Amino acid sequence: MNRLRGFVDLAFHAVEQTTNLIERTHDATAKRSVRRFAPIEPLATPANAVNSVQQGIASGVYWTIRTVNRGVHSVVGSGIDLLSTAAIASSEDGAFELATPLRSTSAGSFEWVVDYAQSAVTGLHGDWLSKNGNPLASTMHLRHEGRRLSIDEDAFRAALGTPTSKLAVFVHGLSSTEWMWTFRAEDYYGDPSACFGNRLREDHGYTPIYVRYNTGLHISENGRLLSNLLADVLEAYPVEVDTIALIGHSMGGLVSRSAAHYGDVHEQPWTPKLRHVVSLGAPHLGAPLEKAVNLTAGALRFFETTATHVISELLNSRSAGIKDLRFGYTTDEEWLDQDPDAVLHDRRADARLLDHVGYYFVGATISRDPAHPLGHLIGDLLVRLPSAAGHHPEPVRRIPFHSGEILGGLSHVQLANHPTVYEALQQWIQ
Repeated sequence: MNRLRGFVDLAFHAVEQTTNLIERTHDATAKRSVRRFAPIEPLATPANAVNSVQQGIASGVYWTIRTVNRGVHSVVGSGIDLLSTAAIASSEDGAFELATPLRSTSAGSFEWVVDYAQSAVTGLHGDWLSKNGNPLASTMHLRHEGRRLSIDEDAFRAALGTPTSKLAVFVHGLSSTEWMWTFRAEDYYGDPSACFGNRLREDHGYTPIYVRYNTGLHISENGRLLSNLLADVLEAYPVEVDTIALIGHSMGGLVSRSAAHYGDVHEQPWTPKLRHVVSLGAPHLGAPLEKAVNLTAGALRFFETTATHVISELLNSRSAGIKDLRFGYTTDEEWLDQDPDAVLHDRRADARLLDHVGYYFVGATISRDPAHPLGHLIGDLLVRLPSAAGHHPEPVRRIPFHSGEILGGLSHVQLANHPTVYEALQQWIQ
């Protein structure tokens, strides 16, 4: 019911914000029309008078739309609250979260669709959702077989079977969930539950845990949250942990690097146990699509037309997490005191890599030959090879990964569960 309430709140908010945007655009258009007659005194006075009348009528119409929208929102919200109360009263434990196993065959199920709808919304507007207390704003937490996993010793023992001293922490990417880690599992392995986590458990004794988080927040915010989460995990974990591996796909690779940085800065107890940070298709130097959107939105603002201003404002409403992908920001200092919609200069500072940790990357191209011009141009469709490898033209700005793997013939999403990626992964973390 909380997620239903979140989607409903978001829908009514979208109506109100759309009304506000149309009103601002209407006002700007009217003012530009009046300015054309301003130098012509015989026409200026009647033009201003007509504009004042139509502005008054328009304001009344927009006020009515907002008032009706808020009233209907209140009524619908009250109805959802009543349904939620009745449902809880009819349930023994009040739990309504469906539990769908982490399987590639779960794709298309009701829970999978709802999860991905929520993750898409949080990726686009998760910072706004969090700021306004919308239930869709997922907090950072652990997941197990489609449900939230409590950070509690009994919960760990019940969910994880026999916990081992080695933890593999999986961090998904933008607008995604832990479902991504079983992408095409049945096709790749003949087993819908096969994923890097399960294979590391069977082959190398790692206990996998899966993180879900609000990808619309700043990457550095999620880095701190992950660091704090791992400190809590370490305290509640049933056995002594001696090895931790952070494995992040796409944005998750940046969040993992950020978590290692903030864990070290704040001297978190889990940081000395961290041994490996693996980034799979992570845009360490930025994502070209976000750069293109930022440039497009900025260019559209220069045109004195209603349509271009509306499109620019809509484009700029994307989340802080997406804007951090422009240059691959992982710390607060890189984005603080900056207008994210105006910044064209890369302020990436790159947090220092921890001396006792191995940092590794996987990059890919859709062309079988990574050196092919198409592969060089578009990489894995979302991240280009130099960005995935941290290979900046200026040597001092490169990210000094200890090792990496460049794979041909793979797309961005395939990196989350492809057998060839696993071969590299297990070599690094043995």
